[in-house]
Amino acid sequence: MSFLPQIIFALLLTGAIVFFIRSVQRIYRNIKLGKSFDRTDNPAQRWKNVVLIALGQKKMFQRPIPAILHLFVYVGFLLINIELLEIVLDGLLGTHRLFKPLLGDFYHFLINFFEFFAVMVAISCIAFLIRRNIMKVDRFHKPEMKAWPTIDANLILVLEIVLMFFLLNMNATDTALVQKAGGEQSYFFSNFFVGLYSNASIDGIHLAERFYWWAHIIGIFFFANYVPYSKHLHIFLAFPNTYFSNLNIMGKAENMDAVTNEVKYALGLATPDPNAPTEVARFGAKDVTDLSQKSLIDAYTCTECGRCTSNCPANITGKLLSPRAIMMATRDRAEELGAYKQANGKDADDGKALLGDFISEEEIFACTSCNACTEACPVNIEPLSIILELRRFKVMEEAKGPQEWNMMYQNIETSFSPWKFSPSDRGNWTQGLNK
Repeated sequence: MSFLPQIIFALLLTGAIVFFIRSVQRIYRNIKLGKSFDRTDNPAQRWKNVVLIALGQKKMFQRPIPAILHLFVYVGFLLINIELLEIVLDGLLGTHRLFKPLLGDFYHFLINFFEFFAVMVAISCIAFLIRRNIMKVDRFHKPEMKAWPTIDANLILVLEIVLMFFLLNMNATDTALVQKAGGEQSYFFSNFFVGLYSNASIDGIHLAERFYWWAHIIGIFFFANYVPYSKHLHIFLAFPNTYFSNLNIMGKAENMDAVTNEVKYALGLATPDPNAPTEVARFGAKDVTDLSQKSLIDAYTCTECGRCTSNCPANITGKLLSPRAIMMATRDRAEELGAYKQANGKDADDGKALLGDFISEEEIFACTSCNACTEACPVNIEPLSIILELRRFKVMEEAKGPQEWNMMYQNIETSFSPWKFSPSDRGNWTQGLNK
């Protein structure tokens, strides 16, 4: 008995695992470029977010049709991969359908169950391809979605369809072999393919069965290692991202307590704590190293669905700002800087920055801070957190806010109101109200 197929399979499996681990290490390294954060409060609510938003996809159902299609792809991805356990064991042990004699009739039920979701995954992916390329849904064709982002989206959908085709034909050829040998076997969905092999020889069907088996498992190995380089990384990161969601009410700045204390110190209403750390921090963020690690997790979790951008009032009215583009730029910068520091040392500086080289001033100052992007995101990504930090840097470090803002600041400083008139005239608007 030749052990060559098992050796080849073990090598492929090992290579896939090693490559995947290296990808995880790369992403972890890049996220660690950001500042540490602490969101461990209220664990009950955080786990509830994971169950309802990441696992239950609660926010997806604001748009029911794509939500149902996505649900089939998502559940199918989870359930069909249960079958992967048998395939891996068969590959390592040299067995065939290891669980079939152990599970009996329940095995037949499971295969039918998996095949149903395989068909629904394929149908859903075809529907998504039609929405993107024929119906041309507007949010999939914004400027930031040119070239690779569109190719990536289509490639992953085609790959999933191909994997489902391999799975159904793997079962169909296996059924054809059993029937050729005089046995009884029939699975509902793959049975539609069995007729394709009715006139083939046993050797020909066996060769086809082995082809589809190897093609399916190699395709899964490729898919698993492609995901960390794709927007579909949300498959894994949606869970930690929703767990670490901001539980504060929208509109409450996370640094509000620190800002309030600074104002009190300036007005003599409070005394600075002498034991407080004296580290001089940069106001806001210029690069990804100034952002929190949560913001970088956000960037890697973004699936580029564009719901944030389609709900952004600035984008709708023709402004340059696109919250999706902010997340994509942040992820690209983290990738670039992480690779540069890996090659040149952790203190190396490539002379670039997130603000200026990847995100423009016009984008961040177009934001109305309404939080529509965060509200629309299916996995609670917070583009506004990044925008506000970049804006704080421009205003507080470089004093380069828009002219309208600078005029308002000056008026508040001199006239104690946003308008340029004497404080003694602030009540003039009430004159004549009693007449």
